[in-house]
Amino acid sequence: MIMAENTPALTHSIAQRIFEIRGQRVMLDTDLAALYDVPTFRLNEAVKRNRARFPEDFMFQLTKEEHAFLRSQFAMSKPGRGGRRTEPFAFTEQGVAMLSSVLNSEQAVQVNIAIFRAFIWLRKALPAQQELAAKVAELEAAVGKHGEIIGKHDAALGGIIEALNELILAPSKDKRRIGF
Repeated sequence: MIMAENTPALTHSIAQRIFEIRGQRVMLDTDLAALYDVPTFRLNEAVKRNRARFPEDFMFQLTKEEHAFLRSQFAMSKPGRGGRRTEPFAFTEQGVAMLSSVLNSEQAVQVNIAIFRAFIWLRKALPAQQELAAKVAELEAAVGKHGEIIGKHDAALGGIIEALNELILAPSKDKRRIGF
């Protein structure tokens, strides 16, 4: 994948590849390898050659259960079908930063910039999402208190509130969260 420029669409695309596992936002080795345009085993080889740069809080290997959950959620290949035979590695934001010192190419620099923008975008989006959730809760409470006044508009307001709740809850569904 050649990165001509970092665009909002690219940032959003990368943000879709950031998962919450074990309470940390991470990217998987397969997604990073695709962004860097290298085979996954080559990325992991570079990491293994520089293992001292990747402590547990920068990178960790998924458990079999976490990997199975990912396969079921995202239709990843199953063991024995030509897919990967080991559990994937998950890189935290700091681990991704360290990758730039291990992978020495112009593409790696551009990819890292785009990835950091995606992590920053996610950090900014969370408070806005929480604020929207609070406002929807206020609206629900107001409709509940004054429902008799609203009368014929209840169904429409209920649909709007339901749609807003789906939008608020969509990014934080359990399918993105793995582990304990």
